[in-house]
Amino acid sequence: MRILIILVCGIILPVTAFATCELRDTVVIDTLPRRAMGNPYRFRPVQLIVPGVLIGAGALGLGNEWVRHTNTETKDELQEHPHSPLTIDDFSQYAPVAAAYGLRLCGVKGVHDYIDFTIISGTAYLLTGLSVYGVKTFTRSERPDGSRRNSFPSGHTATAFAGAEILRREYWNVSPWIGVAGYAVAAGTGFLRMYNNRHWLTDVVAGAGFGILCVQAGYWLYPVVTRAFFHKRYGANIFLSPYVSAESKGLALQVTF
Repeated sequence: MRILIILVCGIILPVTAFATCELRDTVVIDTLPRRAMGNPYRFRPVQLIVPGVLIGAGALGLGNEWVRHTNTETKDELQEHPHSPLTIDDFSQYAPVAAAYGLRLCGVKGVHDYIDFTIISGTAYLLTGLSVYGVKTFTRSERPDGSRRNSFPSGHTATAFAGAEILRREYWNVSPWIGVAGYAVAAGTGFLRMYNNRHWLTDVVAGAGFGILCVQAGYWLYPVVTRAFFHKRYGANIFLSPYVSAESKGLALQVTF
């Protein structure tokens, strides 16, 4: 149990805190007026640091013997005493993004409205699903319980951390603790994947990286997606509605910059 405590407190929790806080300066920039910050969806190399480190560390579990031994020790600690699986991770993976929508229903406004938020989160989750499935198919890593060969990376963890990163970015200007709560739920989801003997520690670490990276990509691609599929340019609102009067009828077009 001592090894387990060291692993959980020394790896998962610091990763969570670091992933929450490492881009604080960038997020502050995202909440500044447009004239002061330029394009809020601009690619910044610093945004690759945390997901890159997480994915790289997780990938070591595919070949490095010491990391594999650490995976095995973690599994042995968690499975030392027989226990029933806790299936709450099937639901907690969606809790952070559900919280983002729930806050809006309660009147707490984030950075984007419902439509733009849905476009960004939809793009992020699409990228998450495609990347996780593709890597699973390529690596064919066996699960700890031996059930299937699609262990790396953890899809549940990627989904949870994607939601946590979205929650952080959307509500950091309201309260940074909202993002911290989202990351705590995501870390708990990753822990449950190991507790249920469904994933190795490195699967969970890499899954967190994939989730965070895909959300970053969702924000980078937002202007492209809206322009290509919704014919919308950032910085302009287009309103189209029919009208009928005693003298004429037709469509009214209003463009606000």
